[in-house]
Amino acid sequence: MSDRRSFLAAGVATAAAVVPLAPTGAGAAATATATATAVARATSDIAARVPDGLNPVGVRTAGVRLVPVVGGKYKVWTRRVGSGKTKILLLHGGPAFSHEYLEAMAAFLPEAGYEIYFYDQLGVNNSDQPEDPALWTLPRYLEEVEEVRRALGLDQFVLFGHSWGGVLAMEYALKHPRALKGLVISNMVAGMKAYLKRVNHLKETLLPAPLLQRVNALEAARDFENPDYERIILEHLYSKVICRLDPWPDALMRSFKHLNKAIYVQMQGPSEFEVSGNLKDWERWDQLKDIRTRTLLLGAQHDTMDPEDIRRMARLMPNAKAAICPNGSHLAMWDDQAVYFDHLLRFLATL
Repeated sequence: MSDRRSFLAAGVATAAAVVPLAPTGAGAAATATATATAVARATSDIAARVPDGLNPVGVRTAGVRLVPVVGGKYKVWTRRVGSGKTKILLLHGGPAFSHEYLEAMAAFLPEAGYEIYFYDQLGVNNSDQPEDPALWTLPRYLEEVEEVRRALGLDQFVLFGHSWGGVLAMEYALKHPRALKGLVISNMVAGMKAYLKRVNHLKETLLPAPLLQRVNALEAARDFENPDYERIILEHLYSKVICRLDPWPDALMRSFKHLNKAIYVQMQGPSEFEVSGNLKDWERWDQLKDIRTRTLLLGAQHDTMDPEDIRRMARLMPNAKAAICPNGSHLAMWDDQAVYFDHLLRFLATL
């Protein structure tokens, strides 16, 4: 870090020696106008206002900010896009995917006047990746969300959680309801038992008999790294229930590439069809009645989460509505995009 500060100091001195003299007269007026226009258009930039050890104060950083978590021991990557009164913090899935597959949000929400915040959870992609198994628990990640909220100065904000991010969003709404203006739970049900019932039903009904037999044999042998297992699941199941587009969007491919498998296995387990990690006993059906924040529950007809369970959640929550994308899967923000964002934008407009 001291070397970087020396480099920055030297850079400032060098820049001061080579910057041309400011224009005067008409040239100065033109320059001022151009500068004002550029600043007005830079709605996704954040200027560093206090020293953070990474950026010179006052420099625009395209909305990127590293936030200290775990009491300042590590940093997670965040990025603001857009500017608006309603601020939305986006929680990606996994556990241990990256924010990248949520990039579709940036194509719809900022132009509608919403300020969105992407972030890579600890252990993933642009954020620090410590090798400490004690960090990979639901309570620790829940505390991380609150650390990020405080650091970004979000209050009366909308929390959006997709899949595993939906687990975090439900937990956050139960623990910190006063911070929330609204809640969006996308493609996640309120317990692992319901999830497992649905995903195993899909496996048994969508895979041809010979492929199902092969997958079951590999699972019985705990041979999850077998190329056959990965190929069958990706080509014959994920293509129907995770994302129905062909080819898959580049953003989704990047998220798969950046998956931290060690975290995923510790929390979920090595298989999609059984939860053997530390999330195996997670159930919140009985607590849904206590989530009073205005909530949108988004689901999809071809999702790994049963649409009927999404509707049941809405009936159990005092201030929630469900919306199901008829042509979508787990990533309906991509494969049923128009319907998905129509529901999301209509809900946000009511807050």
